[in-house]
Amino acid sequence: MNIIISNSSGKAIYQQIVDQIKSNIIKENVEEGEALPSIRNLAKELNISVITTKRAYEELEREGFIQTVPGKGSFIAPQNKELMREKKIKIIEDKLQQVVKSSKLMGVSLEELIQMLKILYEE
Repeated sequence: MNIIISNSSGKAIYQQIVDQIKSNIIKENVEEGEALPSIRNLAKELNISVITTKRAYEELEREGFIQTVPGKGSFIAPQNKELMREKKIKIIEDKLQQVVKSSKLMGVSLEELIQMLKILYEE
C-alpha cells in the first residue's frame, strides 16, 4: 500500500494516513487479513513520528477498519459488506451534495443536472 503525505494539505498527517488506508479498504484494493506495515516501519518510511502513525492506526482500529494483534501487528479487519456499501454510498452522497450546491449557485436547473448525470453515467 502506497501512502503519500502532503505538507501542503490542510489535513493533519495522521488524518492523511487514515484517509488513504480507509480509501484502499473501501475500494477493495487490499484484502481482508492483509498485514499493514508496522507502526515503526511506516513512521520510518514516511519520515514521521511513531506517535503520528500510532494515532492513525488507533483511529482506524476504533472505526473497525483494522485489527491489531499484540506481538503480530495490524491487519485489515473483516468488513461487513452492507456497511461497506453504505460507506461507499455516503462518499457519493457527499460529492453529489457539493455538485448540487454548485449547480444552484450557477443557476443550473434540476432537469439540466439530471440530464448531465445521465449522459455522464452512460459513457
